[in-house]
Amino acid sequence: MAVGPDIWPEMHIIDGVRIGVAQGGIKRAGRDDVTLFEICEGARVAGVFTQNAFCAEPVKIAKQHLAKQNVRYLLINSGNANACTGKLGNAAAMKTCNALAGLTQVDASSVIPFSTGVIGELLPADKIINVLPQAIESLDADNWTRAGRSIMTTDTRPKGASCEVNLGDKVVKITGISKGAGMINPNMATMLAYIATDADVDQALLNKLAKRAANLSFNRITIDGDTSTNDACMVIATGKAGNATLVDEASPEAETFAFALIDVYQQLAQQIVRDGEGATKFISVHVRGGATHQECVDVAYAIAHSPLIKTAMFASDPNWGRIICAIGYAGVPNLDVDGVKVWLDETLIVEDGGRAASYTEEQGQAVVSKAEFAINVDLGRGDFEDVIWTSDLSHEYIRINAEYRS
Repeated sequence: MAVGPDIWPEMHIIDGVRIGVAQGGIKRAGRDDVTLFEICEGARVAGVFTQNAFCAEPVKIAKQHLAKQNVRYLLINSGNANACTGKLGNAAAMKTCNALAGLTQVDASSVIPFSTGVIGELLPADKIINVLPQAIESLDADNWTRAGRSIMTTDTRPKGASCEVNLGDKVVKITGISKGAGMINPNMATMLAYIATDADVDQALLNKLAKRAANLSFNRITIDGDTSTNDACMVIATGKAGNATLVDEASPEAETFAFALIDVYQQLAQQIVRDGEGATKFISVHVRGGATHQECVDVAYAIAHSPLIKTAMFASDPNWGRIICAIGYAGVPNLDVDGVKVWLDETLIVEDGGRAASYTEEQGQAVVSKAEFAINVDLGRGDFEDVIWTSDLSHEYIRINAEYRS
């Protein structure tokens, strides 16, 4: 049950990146669950990670290895999160890194591990190691589609986005995949995202763009308000496009590239929401008129997190009192409620501290019955605005998560 069409885009090949996939039988036999990204020498890599205090063992290792800036391989498994597994889990993740390093003749610190799946179960390292030769043999620059499916857990479909952008006389490509359908509230930095470009980007600028793009995309979505132990979002810049190295973020070329990169991130993030566990609605929560950006974000998340609002939206019930309630407890200091306005799409429902005189229940019903709509709020306090993307909360969400380990 996913919102929106299941359309896989054209995925541009990224020079300097090859992807391999294999079936390790980690959760069940007969499905791809081990994915390998091979990255050319000289490429630059940046990433952001979950802020969950119980971050998974592969996340700990990933941060350590990324800091050395010698990344040659990303090794990903689905079906097991290897989180809350302590020293044994750390050793298991390192065992897979060492095995891949031995097969490819690189240093173990050049391998970054990622895991997604059930928390609290030790990673079956040998299952991954046994199929590494298959993953290496399958390495191909055009394996994005297969990789998108391999990293899935409760997802119903793979998520991918890709674009081309002109930087001077060079055409630069950006391609990415993501996974996630539940336990989505990244607070970044069970979502993972991998984006690659053939652009030449300075490391310091790539670090900035990785954080900025994640903040405007994966940090602007929520399905259930839970922050996973394993969230990670990586960006690879191979430098193969031959453009002049992007260094100054204020340069026209860097701004053009950043706009395209953020667009790919946002497409991937929105696809996660559209494929939210049991989701039947895709909802944009747009808050403007804040005295600060943070006020807008706080109000938007209060609305997007509310199980009362989310269940009402599933029932196509325009119970706008729940929206007002969430705005009121979002923590905006000295909020003048008489200055707050609320719309469902373009239908005004609240103004002057109460129900808009022009509003009818039929108007609200027509909006929330749609598969996609917006909740728009004007706080009437300033010039800042922000947007969060979320989904409804259905019976199917409960079923999926009740049966997750069975």
